[in-house]
Amino acid sequence: MNIKKARGFLGLFGAVMGAVGAVSGLKAAREKKDKLALANAVASIAVAITGAALAVRALRKDELA
Repeated sequence: MNIKKARGFLGLFGAVMGAVGAVSGLKAAREKKDKLALANAVASIAVAITGAALAVRALRKDELA
């Protein structure tokens, strides 16, 4: 496995872990009815989705090159 592919997998893993944390924060914010924490959790989910998309794109480019 080359370095670019390993970096892509690590990026994907990091995005998944970020999504897990964001979903946990979303559940906690909903229980507490904290609007600011809810906004933070939604933004964190968006960041995790974007990070996963970037990692997948990097992995695909590496496979096609």
